Amino acid sequence: MIGKLTGTLLEKNPPEVLLDCNGVGYEVQVPMSTFYNLPAVGERVALLTQFIVREDAQLLYGFGSTQERQTFRELIKISGVGPRTALSILSGMGVADLAQAVSLQEAGRLVKVPGIGKKTAERLLLELKGKLGADIGGVKAHAVNDAQADILQALLALGYNDKEAALALKALPAAIGVSDGIKMALKALAK
Repeated sequence: MIGKLTGTLLEKNPPEVLLDCNGVGYEVQVPMSTFYNLPAVGERVALLTQFIVREDAQLLYGFGSTQERQTFRELIKISGVGPRTALSILSGMGVADLAQAVSLQEAGRLVKVPGIGKKTAERLLLELKGKLGADIGGVKAHAVNDAQADILQALLALGYNDKEAALALKALPAAIGVSDGIKMALKALAK
């Protein structure tokens, strides 16, 4: 029903913002990824929205990008994942990180998000497999072999963050073994 709001940002109280659209103030829940990219109070902003009607409430959720909104819509289709949990997931990890976690089937990255347990993480991975791909988050939907997944896990275990590990993995040849791949990735990261 309400797909987009454009107006003046009146208040910022994470995760909620108040948006004035020609005299009507809309309370909109936003993920932290969108919240951090909002302009200062008093400036104009445009948010894509998802309108949720429940028995006891009518809620608006806002997003800074089409990919975020589409991912939110995919998340709330999953049994046991409501809008609040979907917002928490998008606040805890970006769309690209979520797409990568799903393509690599990494439940450990999802469990780090507050409110996501092991069972919910496994259900998310199962239900989102094949749904988050090249069109969402700009993550290439390529088949990641077992060696690449092992190399990525090793780099994460050594304390590198997701972005550093993913960049090091991209620089490696496709048919490299685990031990050689780890050595090459560590050399690349040391520079």
